[in-house]
Amino acid sequence: MALAGLLSKDAAVIAVPVVTLILGILIGWLGQRSGFCSIGGFRDFIMFRHTRLLSGFLALIVGAFVGFLAFKILFPAAFEGFFWLLGKGLAPVPGAPAGLADAGYILLALIGGIAVGLIGVLLGGCPLRQLVMTAEGNIKSLCFVIGMCIGSVVFTLWVSGWVVMLLKSMGLGA
Repeated sequence: MALAGLLSKDAAVIAVPVVTLILGILIGWLGQRSGFCSIGGFRDFIMFRHTRLLSGFLALIVGAFVGFLAFKILFPAAFEGFFWLLGKGLAPVPGAPAGLADAGYILLALIGGIAVGLIGVLLGGCPLRQLVMTAEGNIKSLCFVIGMCIGSVVFTLWVSGWVVMLLKSMGLGA
């Protein structure tokens, strides 16, 4: 009975932020020590066939999967209906707020991913690398992190509504 109380949603609400903070500190430390950069990993592999940074990216994917499985085992109530993707194929997270068709969410994900990739290549590193370099005292990276924060607020408050209206006018509404 006590174990069932520990594994409830209330326990997950408390545990997830604490574990996230601990894992964030660990991942930041590992990123700093290893020089991890996902965009740099792909760049080095394509240009020079070096796999050192790319292996870090693959380790991140494996670590995220193992961490997900560990949380799913420890807090199963927190992951009810998480595998929505297996039933419908490519689909947005249930309850996605914009009211777009699946193709609209996929289009937004592609545009966002391409934008982050291009900006990362021009800047010389992924957002994680920029955060690590900011912590190391790099002023250019600090400007990027501040711009990333301001840009996310501007996009969320003003631009996202226009994008959703544009996509709906293109017939991508739900």
